[in-house]
This record gives sequence, structure tokens and C-alpha cells, in this order.
Amino acid sequence: MPEKYKDILKSYSSLKMKILSRLKEFSLFLTKNDDAVFEELCFCILTPQSKAVYADMAIKSMHEKQILYKGSEAIIRKHLQKVRFPNNKTKYLLHARQRFMKNGKIKIKDIIDPTDIHATREEIVRNVKGIGLKEASHFLRNIGYGKNIAILDVHILNNLKKYDVIASIPKTISRKQYYDIEKKMKSFSLDIGIPMDQIDLLFWAIQTGHVFK
Repeated sequence: MPEKYKDILKSYSSLKMKILSRLKEFSLFLTKNDDAVFEELCFCILTPQSKAVYADMAIKSMHEKQILYKGSEAIIRKHLQKVRFPNNKTKYLLHARQRFMKNGKIKIKDIIDPTDIHATREEIVRNVKGIGLKEASHFLRNIGYGKNIAILDVHILNNLKKYDVIASIPKTISRKQYYDIEKKMKSFSLDIGIPMDQIDLLFWAIQTGHVFK
């Protein structure tokens, strides 16, 4: 094992149990209802260029009064005070609600094909406004389907560059670049013996000091 990997393996050794515990929580989404899965999608819609903790706070606040399902545009907007680009993201949440509301109830779990998560990811990107490959990957990981997909957020890209997995961090990532980097990350995952869904949580914990989502 290359010398440069020793620090990440040491961090993984100390954080592994917390990471596995968090992933176990994610897997519980497979048994939860459509509302819980929809709220996780909404969380991922709010996260781009915003702190994940603020997005989480907003979703929890709206959950208490069922605002995601019944609230007007103005009411939803009031709950996004700490989220960046609240006007656009309010519209994205409303679009998602319209997309998945069937006869007064959210129906979202039926779009997930456990046998082809990459195809599921593409369908989410096509059908949900405000969601790209990164956010769709984030959503799928958070509901238990992250073993073979990469969440190419800034902390992941910084660490992939640090460990020479990529030569540089692109300012914008095209679809082709996303898949190319994802493929390299898979090889890196195999090289160091840390599964893809655990690497993201590991890098996040190293950067922030705690395992989140």
C-alpha cells in the first residue's frame, strides 16, 4: 500500500464503526414510507452550495407541519432562510411535489430500480428540477443505494486530487467528466479497500469532524 494512503487508512480505522452505523441508518429508508423518501430528496435539492446542516434543519422544520406537502410557495420560502438561492429552491421543491403527488399522496419509491441504480439516477436527473448527477447520487446514497455511485461534491474532489486520483478539479463537471471521475474513484476505492459509500462519509468526517449525510 502506497505511503500516501496511510493517513486515510488510519482515519478510516478510527471512524469505521461510526460510518457503518450511519450507513445502517440510511438502509432503513428501504422500509420507510414514500413521505420519508421524498423528504430526503427535498433535502438533497436544498444542499447545493448550502451547508447540509441548514438544509436538514429546513426539512425538519417543514416536516413538523407537513409544509412540503401542503404549504404554499410563500410559506416554503420562509423556511429556507439559511439556504442559498431560496427562491429557486422553493420552486424546485414545488416542482418535486407536483411530480410525485398522486391522488393527494406522495409516490416516489416506485421510480427506484434496485437492479439498476445508474438508470434510476438518470431518471431522477431527467425528471426532478434542481437535481444533477451529484444530487441524485447523494439522494440514492442517503436511502441506501450508494455502493456503486459517487457524490462528487467539493470535499470529495479535493481529496481525490490530494490522493492523485484526479490531476485537477474542474470548475464545472460535464456528464462525461462526472462518469470519468466516478470510474477513477471506483478504482481508488478498490485500491484502498474502502467501499464507495463509506469514502464520502469518511472524507466528510475528516473535513468537518463528524459523520453526517
